Amino acid sequence: MRYRLTFFLFFGCMIGLRAQVITAPDSIKPGRGNRETQLQRIKERKKRLFTDPVNGTEPQNAFLLDTTLFNKYGDLLHDDPEYNKRQPLWKPTAQVIGINAAFMGFNRYVAKADYGYVSPETWKTNLRSKPEWDTDEFGINFIGHPYQGTLYFNAARSQGYSYWQSLPFAVGGSLTWEYLGENTLPSYNDMIYTPLNGAALGEILYRLSSNILDDRTRGRERAVREIAAGLVNPVRGLNRLLQGKTFQVTNKEVYEKEPINITLFAGVHRQNEKQDDVFGPADTKGMLNVQLDYGNPFELQKRKPFDLFRLRAEFSKGGADTTAGIINNITGYGILTGRNSKLGKLDLLTGVFQYYDYWNTRNFDLGALGFGGGVFTRLPLTNQLNLYSNAHLGVIPLAGNSTRFAPDENGLRNYVYTTGLHGKIESTLSLGRYASAAFVYYHYWLKTFEGLEGSNSIGIIRPRVTVQLYKNLSLGYEHFGYTTNRRLDEYPTQRAVITDQKIFLQLFLQDPQRKGRYN
Repeated sequence: MRYRLTFFLFFGCMIGLRAQVITAPDSIKPGRGNRETQLQRIKERKKRLFTDPVNGTEPQNAFLLDTTLFNKYGDLLHDDPEYNKRQPLWKPTAQVIGINAAFMGFNRYVAKADYGYVSPETWKTNLRSKPEWDTDEFGINFIGHPYQGTLYFNAARSQGYSYWQSLPFAVGGSLTWEYLGENTLPSYNDMIYTPLNGAALGEILYRLSSNILDDRTRGRERAVREIAAGLVNPVRGLNRLLQGKTFQVTNKEVYEKEPINITLFAGVHRQNEKQDDVFGPADTKGMLNVQLDYGNPFELQKRKPFDLFRLRAEFSKGGADTTAGIINNITGYGILTGRNSKLGKLDLLTGVFQYYDYWNTRNFDLGALGFGGGVFTRLPLTNQLNLYSNAHLGVIPLAGNSTRFAPDENGLRNYVYTTGLHGKIESTLSLGRYASAAFVYYHYWLKTFEGLEGSNSIGIIRPRVTVQLYKNLSLGYEHFGYTTNRRLDEYPTQRAVITDQKIFLQLFLQDPQRKGRYN
Protein backbone atom coordinates (compact mmCIF):
# COMPACT_ATOMS: atom_id res chain seq x y z
CA MET A 1 0.00 0.00 0.00
CA ARG A 2 2.87 2.32 0.92
CA TYR A 3 4.49 1.78 -2.50
CA ARG A 4 1.20 2.45 -4.28
CA LEU A 5 0.72 5.67 -2.34
CA THR A 6 4.27 6.77 -3.15
CA PHE A 7 3.69 6.01 -6.82
CA PHE A 8 0.45 8.00 -7.01
CA LEU A 9 1.99 10.94 -5.14
CA PHE A 10 4.93 10.95 -7.56
CA PHE A 11 2.59 10.65 -10.53
CA GLY A 12 0.46 13.51 -9.23
CA CYS A 13 3.52 15.71 -8.73
CA MET A 14 4.66 15.02 -12.27
CA ILE A 15 1.24 15.96 -13.64
CA GLY A 16 1.32 19.17 -11.61
CA LEU A 17 4.83 19.98 -12.82
CA ARG A 18 3.88 19.32 -16.42
CA ALA A 19 0.73 21.42 -16.11
CA GLN A 20 2.73 24.26 -14.62
CA VAL A 21 4.83 24.47 -17.80
CA ILE A 22 2.20 23.43 -20.32
CA THR A 23 -0.33 26.01 -19.14
CA ALA A 24 0.53 28.82 -21.55
CA PRO A 25 4.28 28.87 -20.79
CA ASP A 26 4.62 32.03 -22.89
CA SER A 27 1.50 33.89 -21.71
CA ILE A 28 1.22 37.45 -20.47
CA LYS A 29 -0.61 37.39 -17.12
CA PRO A 30 -2.41 40.42 -15.59
CA GLY A 31 -0.88 41.76 -12.37
CA ARG A 32 2.59 40.32 -12.95
CA GLY A 33 4.35 43.42 -14.19
CA ASN A 34 4.29 45.28 -17.49
CA ARG A 35 4.21 43.43 -20.79
CA GLU A 36 7.85 44.04 -21.72
CA THR A 37 9.11 42.77 -18.36
CA GLN A 38 6.97 39.65 -18.59
CA LEU A 39 8.19 38.92 -22.13
CA GLN A 40 11.79 39.17 -20.95
CA ARG A 41 11.05 36.75 -18.09
CA ILE A 42 9.38 34.33 -20.50
CA LYS A 43 12.42 34.37 -22.82
CA GLU A 44 14.83 33.83 -19.93
CA ARG A 45 12.71 31.01 -18.52
CA LYS A 46 12.45 29.21 -21.84
CA LYS A 47 16.18 29.62 -22.40
CA ARG A 48 16.90 28.19 -18.94
CA LEU A 49 14.53 25.24 -19.27
CA PHE A 50 14.70 24.35 -22.95
CA THR A 51 18.24 24.89 -24.19
CA ASP A 52 20.35 22.12 -25.68
CA PRO A 53 23.03 21.04 -23.16
CA VAL A 54 26.63 20.58 -24.21
CA ASN A 55 26.83 17.43 -26.33
CA GLY A 56 23.04 17.17 -26.33
CA THR A 57 20.58 17.23 -29.19
CA GLU A 58 17.56 18.48 -27.27
CA PRO A 59 16.77 19.98 -23.84
CA GLN A 60 16.97 17.78 -20.76
CA ASN A 61 13.72 19.29 -19.48
CA ALA A 62 11.75 18.52 -22.64
CA PHE A 63 9.68 15.97 -20.70
CA LEU A 64 7.92 18.90 -19.05
CA LEU A 65 6.17 19.77 -22.30
CA ASP A 66 3.16 18.29 -24.04
CA THR A 67 4.85 17.33 -27.30
CA THR A 68 1.51 17.20 -29.12
CA LEU A 69 1.33 20.99 -28.72
CA PHE A 70 4.92 22.17 -28.32
CA ASN A 71 8.31 21.24 -29.71
CA LYS A 72 11.14 20.41 -27.32
CA TYR A 73 11.91 24.12 -26.94
CA GLY A 74 8.49 25.22 -25.72
CA ASP A 75 7.42 26.69 -29.09
CA LEU A 76 4.18 25.83 -30.84
CA LEU A 77 4.22 22.90 -33.25
CA HIS A 78 1.37 24.46 -35.24
CA ASP A 79 -0.05 27.94 -35.71
CA ASP A 80 -2.75 28.54 -33.11
CA PRO A 81 -6.01 27.87 -35.01
CA GLU A 82 -7.91 30.34 -32.84
CA TYR A 83 -5.82 33.23 -34.17
CA ASN A 84 -5.04 31.78 -37.61
CA LYS A 85 -8.41 30.62 -38.84
CA ARG A 86 -8.65 29.28 -42.37
CA GLN A 87 -10.36 31.88 -44.49
CA PRO A 88 -13.10 31.03 -47.02
CA LEU A 89 -11.85 29.59 -50.30
CA TRP A 90 -12.81 32.67 -52.27
CA LYS A 91 -10.39 34.93 -50.39
CA PRO A 92 -7.07 33.29 -51.43
CA THR A 93 -8.55 32.63 -54.88
CA ALA A 94 -9.38 36.31 -55.28
CA GLN A 95 -5.91 37.27 -54.08
CA VAL A 96 -4.22 34.98 -56.61
CA ILE A 97 -6.31 36.64 -59.34
CA GLY A 98 -5.37 40.04 -57.92
CA ILE A 99 -1.64 39.20 -57.97
CA ASN A 100 -1.87 38.25 -61.63
CA ALA A 101 -3.92 41.37 -62.40
CA ALA A 102 -1.24 43.52 -60.72
CA PHE A 103 1.53 41.92 -62.81
CA MET A 104 -0.53 42.30 -65.97
CA GLY A 105 -1.18 45.97 -65.24
CA PHE A 106 2.49 46.64 -64.55
CA ASN A 107 3.65 44.90 -67.74
CA ARG A 108 1.19 46.78 -69.91
CA TYR A 109 0.93 50.27 -68.42
CA VAL A 110 4.28 50.76 -66.63
CA ALA A 111 6.85 48.57 -68.37
CA LYS A 112 4.91 48.72 -71.65
CA ALA A 113 6.31 45.30 -72.51
CA ASP A 114 5.26 43.74 -75.81
CA TYR A 115 4.16 40.54 -74.08
CA GLY A 116 1.93 42.51 -71.70
CA TYR A 117 -0.71 43.45 -74.30
CA VAL A 118 -3.29 40.74 -73.76
CA SER A 119 -6.87 40.52 -74.98
CA PRO A 120 -9.64 37.93 -75.42
CA GLU A 121 -8.01 37.05 -78.75
CA THR A 122 -4.64 36.23 -77.15
CA TRP A 123 -6.43 34.21 -74.46
CA LYS A 124 -8.26 32.23 -77.10
CA THR A 125 -5.01 31.58 -78.97
CA ASN A 126 -3.22 30.40 -75.84
CA LEU A 127 -6.05 28.13 -74.75
CA ARG A 128 -6.10 26.47 -78.16
CA SER A 129 -2.33 26.18 -78.55
CA LYS A 130 0.16 23.60 -77.35
CA PRO A 131 2.59 24.90 -74.68
CA GLU A 132 6.26 25.46 -75.54
CA TRP A 133 9.62 25.53 -73.79
CA ASP A 134 10.15 29.28 -73.56
CA THR A 135 13.18 31.44 -74.32
CA ASP A 136 13.13 33.79 -71.32
CA GLU A 137 16.39 34.90 -69.78
CA PHE A 138 17.98 32.37 -67.47
CA GLY A 139 17.54 34.44 -64.30
CA ILE A 140 13.89 35.17 -65.06
CA ASN A 141 13.05 31.48 -65.43
CA PHE A 142 15.02 30.16 -62.48
CA ILE A 143 14.78 33.03 -59.94
CA GLY A 144 12.00 35.35 -61.06
CA HIS A 145 9.30 32.75 -61.69
CA PRO A 146 9.87 30.82 -58.43
CA TYR A 147 9.50 34.10 -56.53
CA GLN A 148 6.26 34.78 -58.37
CA GLY A 149 5.15 31.33 -57.20
CA THR A 150 5.81 32.33 -53.57
CA LEU A 151 3.18 35.07 -53.90
CA TYR A 152 0.49 32.63 -55.07
CA PHE A 153 1.44 30.16 -52.36
CA ASN A 154 1.33 32.71 -49.55
CA ALA A 155 -2.04 34.02 -50.69
CA ALA A 156 -3.34 30.81 -49.10
CA ARG A 157 -0.63 30.02 -46.54
CA SER A 158 -1.06 33.38 -44.81
CA GLN A 159 -4.82 32.86 -44.64
CA GLY A 160 -4.81 29.73 -42.51
CA TYR A 161 -4.07 27.03 -45.11
CA SER A 162 -1.39 24.35 -44.58
CA TYR A 163 1.56 23.70 -46.86
CA TRP A 164 -0.24 21.01 -48.86
CA GLN A 165 -3.46 23.01 -48.97
CA SER A 166 -1.57 26.07 -50.29
CA LEU A 167 0.26 24.20 -53.07
CA PRO A 168 -2.81 24.06 -55.41
CA PHE A 169 -3.05 27.86 -55.30
CA ALA A 170 0.54 28.10 -56.57
CA VAL A 171 -0.36 25.68 -59.36
CA GLY A 172 -3.55 27.57 -60.22
CA GLY A 173 -1.84 30.95 -60.18
CA SER A 174 0.88 29.70 -62.51
CA LEU A 175 -1.57 28.11 -64.95
CA THR A 176 -3.80 31.20 -65.18
CA TRP A 177 -0.76 33.41 -65.69
CA GLU A 178 0.63 31.23 -68.47
CA TYR A 179 -2.65 31.20 -70.42
CA LEU A 180 -4.03 34.65 -69.61
CA GLY A 181 -1.24 36.85 -68.26
CA GLU A 182 0.90 37.26 -71.39
CA ASN A 183 0.36 37.17 -75.13
CA THR A 184 3.17 34.62 -75.56
CA LEU A 185 2.39 30.93 -75.66
CA PRO A 186 2.16 29.12 -72.30
CA SER A 187 5.39 27.37 -71.34
CA TYR A 188 5.91 23.93 -69.85
CA ASN A 189 8.89 25.00 -67.75
CA ASP A 190 7.00 27.78 -65.99
CA MET A 191 4.03 25.55 -65.22
CA ILE A 192 6.43 23.15 -63.46
CA TYR A 193 9.07 25.38 -61.95
CA THR A 194 6.92 28.28 -60.77
CA PRO A 195 4.52 26.36 -58.49
CA LEU A 196 6.88 23.68 -57.14
CA ASN A 197 9.88 25.83 -56.28
CA GLY A 198 7.48 28.68 -55.52
CA ALA A 199 5.85 26.55 -52.82
CA ALA A 200 9.24 25.61 -51.36
CA LEU A 201 10.53 29.17 -51.23
CA GLY A 202 7.09 30.37 -50.15
CA GLU A 203 7.05 28.07 -47.12
CA ILE A 204 10.56 29.22 -46.23
CA LEU A 205 9.45 32.86 -46.34
CA TYR A 206 6.34 32.05 -44.32
CA ARG A 207 8.33 30.36 -41.57
CA LEU A 208 10.96 33.11 -41.49
CA SER A 209 8.24 35.73 -41.09
CA SER A 210 6.69 33.65 -38.27
CA ASN A 211 10.01 33.69 -36.42
CA ILE A 212 10.10 37.48 -36.77
CA LEU A 213 6.51 38.13 -35.66
CA ASP A 214 5.45 38.23 -32.03
CA ASP A 215 1.90 39.44 -31.51
CA ARG A 216 2.51 39.84 -27.77
CA THR A 217 4.73 42.88 -28.38
CA ARG A 218 3.77 46.54 -28.68
CA GLY A 219 5.27 49.89 -29.60
CA ARG A 220 8.55 50.24 -31.45
CA GLU A 221 9.44 46.56 -31.21
CA ARG A 222 6.09 45.62 -32.73
CA ALA A 223 6.52 48.11 -35.58
CA VAL A 224 9.98 46.79 -36.41
CA ARG A 225 8.76 43.20 -36.38
CA GLU A 226 5.78 43.96 -38.63
CA ILE A 227 7.88 45.87 -41.15
CA ALA A 228 10.60 43.19 -41.24
CA ALA A 229 8.07 40.36 -41.63
CA GLY A 230 6.30 42.31 -44.40
CA LEU A 231 9.55 42.75 -46.30
CA VAL A 232 10.34 39.04 -46.01
CA ASN A 233 6.80 37.99 -46.95
CA PRO A 234 4.88 40.85 -48.65
CA VAL A 235 1.65 38.87 -49.20
CA ARG A 236 1.51 37.93 -45.53
CA GLY A 237 2.16 41.56 -44.57
CA LEU A 238 -0.76 42.66 -46.74
CA ASN A 239 -3.06 39.99 -45.32
CA ARG A 240 -2.14 40.94 -41.77
CA LEU A 241 -3.30 44.46 -42.54
CA LEU A 242 -6.54 43.23 -44.12
CA GLN A 243 -7.22 40.84 -41.23
CA GLY A 244 -6.42 43.38 -38.52
CA LYS A 245 -3.51 41.32 -37.18
CA THR A 246 -0.95 44.09 -37.66
CA PHE A 247 -2.28 45.89 -34.59
CA GLN A 248 -3.81 42.95 -32.73
CA VAL A 249 -2.15 42.21 -29.38
CA THR A 250 -2.32 38.73 -27.87
CA ASN A 251 -1.29 37.43 -24.45
CA LYS A 252 0.40 34.30 -25.82
CA GLU A 253 2.47 33.14 -28.76
CA VAL A 254 0.27 32.18 -31.71
CA TYR A 255 2.75 31.08 -34.43
CA GLU A 256 4.70 27.91 -35.03
CA LYS A 257 8.41 28.48 -34.60
CA GLU A 258 11.63 26.51 -34.78
CA PRO A 259 15.13 27.62 -33.71
CA ILE A 260 17.20 29.25 -36.44
CA ASN A 261 20.92 29.92 -36.84
CA ILE A 262 22.10 32.76 -39.06
CA THR A 263 25.59 32.81 -40.59
CA LEU A 264 26.88 35.95 -42.31
CA PHE A 265 30.06 35.92 -44.42
CA ALA A 266 31.63 39.11 -45.79
CA GLY A 267 34.99 39.35 -47.51
CA VAL A 268 36.74 39.13 -50.86
CA HIS A 269 35.98 36.80 -53.75
CA ARG A 270 39.01 36.03 -55.93
CA GLN A 271 38.16 34.68 -59.40
CA ASN A 272 41.06 33.06 -61.23
CA GLU A 273 41.23 34.21 -64.84
CA LYS A 274 42.55 30.99 -66.36
CA GLN A 275 41.24 27.44 -66.33
CA ASP A 276 43.04 24.97 -64.08
CA ASP A 277 44.81 27.87 -62.36
CA VAL A 278 44.54 28.27 -58.60
CA PHE A 279 46.64 31.26 -57.51
CA GLY A 280 47.51 32.90 -60.81
CA PRO A 281 46.15 36.21 -62.18
CA ALA A 282 42.70 36.91 -60.80
CA ASP A 283 39.87 39.39 -60.55
CA THR A 284 38.94 40.25 -56.96
CA LYS A 285 35.51 41.43 -55.86
CA GLY A 286 33.63 41.99 -52.63
CA MET A 287 31.49 39.08 -51.41
CA LEU A 288 28.51 38.72 -49.09
CA ASN A 289 26.97 35.43 -48.07
CA VAL A 290 23.86 34.76 -45.96
CA GLN A 291 23.00 31.30 -44.69
CA LEU A 292 19.89 30.33 -42.72
CA ASP A 293 19.65 27.00 -40.87
CA TYR A 294 16.12 26.46 -39.56
CA GLY A 295 15.08 23.71 -37.19
CA ASN A 296 17.10 21.15 -35.29
CA PRO A 297 17.72 18.07 -37.48
CA PHE A 298 18.36 15.91 -34.43
CA GLU A 299 15.33 16.80 -32.34
CA LEU A 300 13.03 13.81 -31.89
CA GLN A 301 9.75 14.95 -33.43
CA LYS A 302 7.21 14.15 -36.10
CA ARG A 303 8.37 15.90 -39.27
CA LYS A 304 6.29 18.24 -41.41
CA PRO A 305 7.24 20.00 -44.66
CA PHE A 306 10.02 22.51 -44.08
CA ASP A 307 10.28 22.32 -40.30
CA LEU A 308 13.92 21.81 -41.25
CA PHE A 309 15.56 23.76 -44.07
CA ARG A 310 18.75 25.45 -45.17
CA LEU A 311 18.95 28.42 -47.51
CA ARG A 312 22.25 29.93 -48.65
CA ALA A 313 22.62 32.95 -50.93
CA GLU A 314 25.89 34.45 -52.13
CA PHE A 315 26.40 37.79 -53.80
CA SER A 316 29.37 39.43 -55.51
CA LYS A 317 30.04 41.32 -58.69
CA GLY A 318 31.31 39.07 -61.48
CA GLY A 319 34.33 39.79 -63.66
CA ALA A 320 33.92 41.57 -66.99
CA ASP A 321 35.00 38.46 -68.90
CA THR A 322 32.41 36.21 -67.26
CA THR A 323 28.67 35.72 -67.19
CA ALA A 324 28.66 35.65 -63.39
CA GLY A 325 26.34 38.32 -62.03
CA ILE A 326 25.66 39.80 -58.62
CA ILE A 327 23.82 36.63 -57.52
CA ASN A 328 26.50 33.94 -57.58
CA ASN A 329 24.38 31.16 -56.17
CA ILE A 330 21.26 30.36 -54.19
CA THR A 331 21.00 26.84 -52.85
CA GLY A 332 18.77 25.17 -50.33
CA TYR A 333 16.80 22.17 -49.21
CA GLY A 334 13.78 21.53 -47.05
CA ILE A 335 12.45 18.35 -45.52
CA LEU A 336 9.10 17.04 -46.74
CA THR A 337 8.86 14.07 -44.39
CA GLY A 338 11.33 12.26 -42.18
CA ARG A 339 12.13 10.30 -39.07
CA ASN A 340 14.65 10.74 -36.26
CA SER A 341 16.46 7.92 -34.49
CA LYS A 342 19.57 7.12 -32.44
CA LEU A 343 22.23 4.47 -32.98
CA GLY A 344 24.41 4.46 -29.90
CA LYS A 345 26.01 7.91 -29.75
CA LEU A 346 25.02 8.60 -33.34
CA ASP A 347 21.99 10.84 -33.91
CA LEU A 348 20.24 10.32 -37.25
CA LEU A 349 17.59 11.93 -39.39
CA THR A 350 16.43 10.22 -42.57
CA GLY A 351 13.92 11.87 -44.85
CA VAL A 352 12.64 13.00 -48.21
CA PHE A 353 13.73 16.47 -49.28
CA GLN A 354 13.08 19.08 -51.94
CA TYR A 355 16.10 20.91 -53.36
CA TYR A 356 16.57 24.28 -55.03
CA ASP A 357 19.77 25.11 -56.90
CA TYR A 358 20.78 28.25 -58.76
CA TRP A 359 24.41 28.66 -59.85
CA ASN A 360 25.77 31.51 -61.96
CA THR A 361 29.47 30.79 -62.47
CA ARG A 362 32.07 31.49 -65.11
CA ASN A 363 31.99 27.81 -66.00
CA PHE A 364 28.24 27.20 -66.22
CA ASP A 365 24.77 28.39 -65.31
CA LEU A 366 22.54 25.89 -63.54
CA GLY A 367 19.00 26.16 -62.20
CA ALA A 368 17.51 22.93 -60.87
CA LEU A 369 14.44 21.53 -59.14
CA GLY A 370 15.18 18.33 -57.23
CA PHE A 371 13.61 15.71 -54.97
CA GLY A 372 15.35 12.90 -53.15
CA GLY A 373 16.40 11.14 -49.97
CA GLY A 374 18.82 12.45 -47.38
CA VAL A 375 20.54 11.28 -44.18
CA PHE A 376 21.81 13.62 -41.44
CA THR A 377 24.16 12.38 -38.71
CA ARG A 378 25.79 13.82 -35.62
CA LEU A 379 28.64 12.01 -33.89
CA PRO A 380 30.12 13.48 -30.67
CA LEU A 381 33.83 12.62 -30.56
CA THR A 382 34.70 14.54 -27.39
CA ASN A 383 33.00 17.14 -25.20
CA GLN A 384 33.90 19.84 -27.73
CA LEU A 385 34.54 17.91 -30.94
CA ASN A 386 31.54 16.90 -33.07
CA LEU A 387 31.27 15.51 -36.58
CA TYR A 388 28.15 16.56 -38.54
CA SER A 389 27.42 15.00 -41.94
CA ASN A 390 24.60 14.78 -44.42
CA ALA A 391 24.33 12.97 -47.73
CA HIS A 392 21.68 13.23 -50.45
CA LEU A 393 20.78 11.44 -53.66
CA GLY A 394 17.92 12.71 -55.77
CA VAL A 395 16.26 13.11 -59.13
CA ILE A 396 16.10 16.36 -61.09
CA PRO A 397 12.84 16.46 -63.06
CA LEU A 398 13.67 19.85 -64.56
CA ALA A 399 16.81 21.96 -64.84
CA GLY A 400 18.28 24.63 -67.07
CA ASN A 401 21.97 24.46 -67.98
CA SER A 402 24.05 26.82 -70.09
CA THR A 403 25.73 25.53 -73.24
CA ARG A 404 28.44 28.22 -73.49
CA PHE A 405 28.86 27.38 -77.19
CA ALA A 406 25.98 28.90 -79.09
CA PRO A 407 22.28 29.71 -78.86
CA ASP A 408 19.76 27.01 -79.61
CA GLU A 409 18.54 26.20 -83.10
CA ASN A 410 16.26 29.24 -83.00
CA GLY A 411 19.09 31.53 -82.00
CA LEU A 412 17.23 32.67 -78.88
CA ARG A 413 18.42 30.63 -75.92
CA ASN A 414 21.97 29.94 -74.67
CA TYR A 415 20.84 27.23 -72.27
CA VAL A 416 19.08 23.90 -72.58
CA TYR A 417 16.38 22.15 -70.58
CA THR A 418 17.58 18.98 -68.92
CA THR A 419 16.66 16.23 -66.50
CA GLY A 420 18.97 14.03 -64.43
CA LEU A 421 20.31 13.15 -60.99
CA HIS A 422 22.24 14.85 -58.22
CA GLY A 423 24.40 13.69 -55.31
CA LYS A 424 25.43 15.92 -52.40
CA ILE A 425 27.73 15.49 -49.40
CA GLU A 426 28.26 18.03 -46.62
CA SER A 427 30.45 17.36 -43.60
CA THR A 428 31.64 19.63 -40.78
CA LEU A 429 34.13 18.86 -38.01
CA SER A 430 33.33 21.37 -35.26
CA LEU A 431 35.58 22.23 -32.34
CA GLY A 432 32.93 24.10 -30.37
CA ARG A 433 33.07 27.80 -31.09
CA TYR A 434 36.82 27.79 -31.63
CA ALA A 435 37.26 26.33 -35.11
CA SER A 436 35.60 24.28 -37.82
CA ALA A 437 36.62 22.42 -40.96
CA ALA A 438 34.00 21.66 -43.60
CA PHE A 439 33.93 19.72 -46.85
CA VAL A 440 31.12 20.04 -49.40
CA TYR A 441 30.76 18.26 -52.72
CA TYR A 442 27.85 18.44 -55.17
CA HIS A 443 27.54 16.56 -58.44
CA TYR A 444 24.90 16.87 -61.14
CA TRP A 445 24.37 14.46 -64.05
CA LEU A 446 22.21 16.15 -66.69
CA LYS A 447 20.71 14.99 -69.98
CA THR A 448 19.23 17.45 -72.47
CA PHE A 449 15.65 16.91 -73.64
CA GLU A 450 15.01 20.35 -75.15
CA GLY A 451 17.67 22.37 -76.99
CA LEU A 452 21.09 21.42 -78.27
CA GLU A 453 21.34 17.68 -77.73
CA GLY A 454 23.93 16.36 -75.32
CA SER A 455 24.74 15.90 -71.64
CA ASN A 456 26.71 17.56 -68.87
CA SER A 457 28.47 16.32 -65.76
CA ILE A 458 29.00 19.09 -63.21
CA GLY A 459 31.00 18.93 -59.99
CA ILE A 460 31.30 21.57 -57.27
CA ILE A 461 33.81 21.16 -54.44
CA ARG A 462 33.92 23.54 -51.49
CA PRO A 463 36.32 22.98 -48.56
CA ARG A 464 36.27 25.62 -45.82
CA VAL A 465 38.03 26.37 -42.53
CA THR A 466 37.16 28.93 -39.86
CA VAL A 467 39.05 30.03 -36.74
CA GLN A 468 37.52 32.07 -33.94
CA LEU A 469 38.72 35.64 -33.53
CA TYR A 470 36.31 36.89 -30.87
CA LYS A 471 33.15 35.28 -29.51
CA ASN A 472 30.91 34.61 -32.57
CA LEU A 473 33.29 36.28 -35.03
CA SER A 474 35.64 34.04 -37.04
CA LEU A 475 38.11 34.32 -39.87
CA GLY A 476 37.47 31.92 -42.72
CA TYR A 477 38.81 30.65 -46.02
CA GLU A 478 36.73 28.83 -48.61
CA HIS A 479 37.89 27.32 -51.88
CA PHE A 480 35.52 26.71 -54.79
CA GLY A 481 36.21 24.35 -57.67
CA TYR A 482 33.72 24.20 -60.57
CA THR A 483 34.20 21.34 -63.02
CA THR A 484 32.17 20.65 -66.13
CA ASN A 485 32.28 17.92 -68.74
CA ARG A 486 29.91 19.19 -71.40
CA ARG A 487 29.14 16.94 -74.35
CA LEU A 488 27.06 18.43 -77.16
CA ASP A 489 26.34 16.36 -80.23
CA GLU A 490 27.06 19.23 -82.62
CA TYR A 491 30.07 20.76 -80.81
CA PRO A 492 33.37 19.53 -79.36
CA THR A 493 33.40 18.18 -75.83
CA GLN A 494 34.46 20.78 -73.28
CA ARG A 495 36.17 19.84 -70.04
CA ALA A 496 36.90 22.77 -67.79
CA VAL A 497 37.94 23.49 -64.22
CA ILE A 498 37.50 26.98 -62.79
CA THR A 499 38.53 27.89 -59.24
CA ASP A 500 37.68 30.74 -56.87
CA GLN A 501 39.00 31.61 -53.43
CA LYS A 502 37.15 33.46 -50.70
CA ILE A 503 38.56 35.01 -47.54
CA PHE A 504 35.96 36.36 -45.17
CA LEU A 505 34.86 37.31 -41.70
CA GLN A 506 32.08 35.06 -40.43
CA LEU A 507 29.48 36.18 -37.91
CA PHE A 508 27.65 33.20 -36.47
CA LEU A 509 24.38 34.05 -34.70
CA GLN A 510 23.54 30.85 -32.85
CA ASP A 511 20.15 30.17 -31.37
CA PRO A 512 20.74 28.60 -27.93
CA GLN A 513 18.07 26.07 -28.89
CA ARG A 514 20.00 24.91 -31.96
CA LYS A 515 23.53 24.37 -30.72
CA GLY A 516 26.23 23.07 -32.98
CA ARG A 517 28.26 24.75 -35.69
CA TYR A 518 27.15 22.44 -38.45
CA ASN A 519 26.88 25.26 -40.96
